[in-house]
Amino acid sequence: MLDTVREIETPEGVSLRLRAAGAFGRAQAWLIDLLLRAAFFFIGAAFFGVFGKGGAGLGMLLLFAITWVYSVVCEVWFGGQTIGKRSMKLRVVCADGTPVTLIPSVVRNLLRVVDALPGLYGVGLVCTMIDPSARRIGDIVAGTIVVHADALPAGSKVPMVPSQLLPVPLDPDEQAALIDFAERAGHLTVQRQEELADILVPLTGREGTAAVTQLTAYANGLLGRP
Repeated sequence: MLDTVREIETPEGVSLRLRAAGAFGRAQAWLIDLLLRAAFFFIGAAFFGVFGKGGAGLGMLLLFAITWVYSVVCEVWFGGQTIGKRSMKLRVVCADGTPVTLIPSVVRNLLRVVDALPGLYGVGLVCTMIDPSARRIGDIVAGTIVVHADALPAGSKVPMVPSQLLPVPLDPDEQAALIDFAERAGHLTVQRQEELADILVPLTGREGTAAVTQLTAYANGLLGRP
């Protein structure tokens, strides 16, 4: 399946573009993770083997951890990327573009059992080739999507500050411009940030650094952040 671009419009009217990863790239990432986990298991099993029956039990715990825990830990605490996905520049996110959280990650990984049927991820492969966003069953049920990490949705780099709702409605182009400013402000000098923010004094009611912070808070509100 060819890689696709999925456009999502938030309730606030902000358009997010997610470039979904196709089956081929995902298969490569999965194979890298499989080889790494297999190598880690055999090294661990050889080490635990010297402890007899107790070592066999530890080996089973290790197998469980690398089979079920590895992917969840990487996805939730390491930016949605296992080692394989990081090497292929892919990441897992929620379908609305927000970072994947614990429950969706657990669900999508538990359902690998279904996607793997009848072998070599047959069900999952067929599903990714049919679904417009190249999702397997685990992704559809969990509400997640695998995207290209170098094509993150607009607003992904906006600094996290407590969000605030806009005091007046803005049209979509104005909302996009506000988010773009918040995302790029860090690359500007402080003087240039304040100069641009001061243009919107009627919106923020503030000037200087306080205006920049206020606009960033509005941007976080548009992105649906807490």
